[in-house]
Amino acid sequence: MPTLSVVIVTHDSRLAVEPTLRALSAQLREDDELIVVDNASADGSAEAVRELAPGAIVIETGANLGFAAACNQGARAAGGELLCLLNPDAVPAPGWRDAIERPHTEGRGWAAWQGLVTCAGGTEVNTRGGVVHFTGIAWAGGAGERVGESEAETDRARVQPGFVSGACLALPRASYLEAGAMAAEFFLYHEDVDLSLRLRLLGGRLGVESEARVDHSYEFAKGSQKWHWLERNRWATLIRTYPALLLVLLAPALLATELALVAVAARGGWLDEKAAAWKTTLLWLPRLLRERREIQRTRTVGAAAFASTLSAELDSPYLGAAGRSPLLAGVLRFYWALVLLILGAPRR
Repeated sequence: MPTLSVVIVTHDSRLAVEPTLRALSAQLREDDELIVVDNASADGSAEAVRELAPGAIVIETGANLGFAAACNQGARAAGGELLCLLNPDAVPAPGWRDAIERPHTEGRGWAAWQGLVTCAGGTEVNTRGGVVHFTGIAWAGGAGERVGESEAETDRARVQPGFVSGACLALPRASYLEAGAMAAEFFLYHEDVDLSLRLRLLGGRLGVESEARVDHSYEFAKGSQKWHWLERNRWATLIRTYPALLLVLLAPALLATELALVAVAARGGWLDEKAAAWKTTLLWLPRLLRERREIQRTRTVGAAAFASTLSAELDSPYLGAAGRSPLLAGVLRFYWALVLLILGAPRR
């Protein structure tokens, strides 16, 4: 049976991580390991970990490195065959440990997978697999749905998601490191999207193990700074991972998206953050292009196969009026159908 290394990143997370540690301690096997990377918490998070999980490896970074860089530190320190990145406020349900290894032990051929992430005490879906729109906008799939055991839910779990969520992301540790780990410069947000797309470029499939459930205390709104990180990292992901032909075909849509987002940002009060995202992306561009050359050099799938799991739908509950517009939905579907036709890709 494979050994498991669970990596949790904390930053002033004492209250959130305590129930997670209790649930994990009841399930981890003797040869498993728990690694907590603490990003300079001021609330005693590291001390709480040492008290509640005396066998845990605690790495204190001395600074807030962000989620991605801290995950990478934990992965490099890990010794398990399987690696699971788990949010500090994602509490594993009974049976989680046995279920999270099943995609590996059953030989499903997945490069990476996630558990079913719930919220509201396990009654609602937080994400059953991420969705990536062809413009790079990404969100939690199924958010707000009721959790059930219906045949339809089981069928959805078999569909390859656009990305797997960093709230509960599992894969062989060697694969994580060989793929280049997470983009440390992202700091927060979209790093799981970028990693998932890079794994797909290497020919990997993604999946969801619906029996490995964690309950996540999630809220979308976390201040205007979040929009800066989301938009900056969206563009970094597009530049790094999208094949050249796909970027050329999407150029008109990406320009239209930027113009629309300016209006959305102005109404939402985060226009300064949007402008800062453009500025940072331009400053990053020489490095992003170097990284792009390496990522594209090692990819084993073409633009058509890569595009096959991207979505034309903007049906996220977090996208407001844009996601509810029948006219916009029709235009996007037509545009994406044309792109797929040119690429020779099957429509999803």
